[in-house]
Amino acid sequence: MYNPFQLAIAKFSGLSGLDEGSCKILTCLFLSFPLSAIFKRIPDQKIHFKNYYIIAVSAVYIFLILEIWSGFFVLLFNALFTFVLVKYYKSRLMPWVNLIALMLFLCVNHLKAQFFAPDYDPSVIDITGAQMVLVMKLSSFGWSVSDGQLYHKDIDKFNQLNTYQKSRAILKYPPILYYLGYVFFYGSLVTGPSFDYSDYEKFILTDIFNDVPLEKRPGRFSKRKIPRSGRVALRRVAQGAFWAVLWIYIKPIITLDYALSFEFTQQSIFYKIIFLWILGIVHRMKYYSVWSISEAGCIVAGLGYNGYDPKTGKMYWNRVQNIDPYAFETGQNVHDCLEAWNMNTNKWLKNYIYLRTCKRDPKTGQLKPGMLPTFLTFFTSAFWHGTMPGYYMTFIIGAFMQTVGKIFRRNLRPLFCSKDGSNVSKYKFLYDIIGWFVTQSAFGYIVQPFMILRFVPSFNLWKTCYFWVHISCVATIVFFDSPFGKQASKKLQSYHLQPIKATKVQDKEVSLAQLREHYNSATDLQDIVRKLPEFDNQEELQVENVVVPDIQEIKDNYDKLTKEVDDWVKANENAAVDKAEIDAVHSALANIERDVRSYLENKKTD
Repeated sequence: MYNPFQLAIAKFSGLSGLDEGSCKILTCLFLSFPLSAIFKRIPDQKIHFKNYYIIAVSAVYIFLILEIWSGFFVLLFNALFTFVLVKYYKSRLMPWVNLIALMLFLCVNHLKAQFFAPDYDPSVIDITGAQMVLVMKLSSFGWSVSDGQLYHKDIDKFNQLNTYQKSRAILKYPPILYYLGYVFFYGSLVTGPSFDYSDYEKFILTDIFNDVPLEKRPGRFSKRKIPRSGRVALRRVAQGAFWAVLWIYIKPIITLDYALSFEFTQQSIFYKIIFLWILGIVHRMKYYSVWSISEAGCIVAGLGYNGYDPKTGKMYWNRVQNIDPYAFETGQNVHDCLEAWNMNTNKWLKNYIYLRTCKRDPKTGQLKPGMLPTFLTFFTSAFWHGTMPGYYMTFIIGAFMQTVGKIFRRNLRPLFCSKDGSNVSKYKFLYDIIGWFVTQSAFGYIVQPFMILRFVPSFNLWKTCYFWVHISCVATIVFFDSPFGKQASKKLQSYHLQPIKATKVQDKEVSLAQLREHYNSATDLQDIVRKLPEFDNQEELQVENVVVPDIQEIKDNYDKLTKEVDDWVKANENAAVDKAEIDAVHSALANIERDVRSYLENKKTD
């Protein structure tokens, strides 16, 4: 059958020197720009038509450009399986059953690609890439529905979730058309980025653009909500093109083949460490390129919009940002680097794997980090990537590196900087430089099996470097876990820098009357809650020198808040406000009253 796309792709492949599979993916990425420009001009109220448009574009990608007919049925089967399971399986184990089933479906294709794949055909697209993106989407969908059910059943347990999880909760099961639009969104079909269903729903309903001022909304005759984003997208494309050109130029010079050669084994250990560091950067360049261009396509459609700052007039377009090259390459510790790499996958692993496996402290009610959740998270990440040994070699040592990073941050960093940053040693720059060098060179060492995939060559490469990262990690963990190490840790604490001065933060009072100027009576109170900042670093929040508030001030503020809420409820008795929202406000007041009474009782016993 005549296919003009394939003729153009064949010519593009011949001119560029890239294989046909890569050319097909690039074709989809660059076609997303004009197609997204058309999408954002569909009238805001044509919600069904928007979903049909998204599904139709993905059908063109799948059947005419990528030519993955069998792969389409794999994706559709996964999507329908999750839709039915999540809707009808009413159990607290539902998210785990959904996740395990999706991972097993993915594993089947990984094993087929590893052991039963035919001879390599550069024109054939491997469906596992798109399936990996879909696993993140569908598993997060299951958790979001479960969190929404928790909201209706047990509001106290729902409030124990972090802000990210609560803001992504699905309170009403979506129609199949919206769901399929989410599953087959063309901008992230093959390479990602992944995102939550709530983000897609707010995007397709244009709710995420409610804060865009009228004068910022384009449209000559009728204003549309989706703002212009061409310049932002163009910058992302330019960044992607920069990394692509750099990768094409450097790849023949800094090669993995040389790292596996006998000549490399004869070099000094310092040379090997530096070479693998640079080689790791070369590996990352192609990801920087593809993810930047993919994000740009989502920005053109409007999905990347992440808020408007009325003070500066700046719009943020980082909702689906997947990579921050500068932050990664300048990262001084493992945590900073991982936060800047494959960011949406990290959100998925953090909020739907790591935090779901952490246990709560029975005394404080807070989640307790531990080695087991860390290893389960890294194992899930490795299993998600595939079944090749190289993935597990990289992620296992990565888990050890993260644990070592926490040990150093807990014991050594306070020697140069207090927890709140108010007291900084003049030698901190040395700590930062050493941390940057060790972290970046260690990443260059651990990522090589991820690219080699096979066990023996990966093991031999690490062997030529004397397993320096492995030995360093094990030695650090064993030392600080030993009796002598624990004594040394206590000794180091005596030298930790303390905050210079504790200052009381004066909160600006905002009355409900002022809030009503910005939010009408039909506003979902959850939307307001979702805008509140999230504090993930609980250790830094629990500083001992927090200023204790005045008791009378607490009582006065509580009485004032209660009165304003009562006034608000009376003023909105006939407005379109859900009873559940009013109940939620009263529930919040009850919780505040309980906490205040508990504090006063404890104060009396002191």
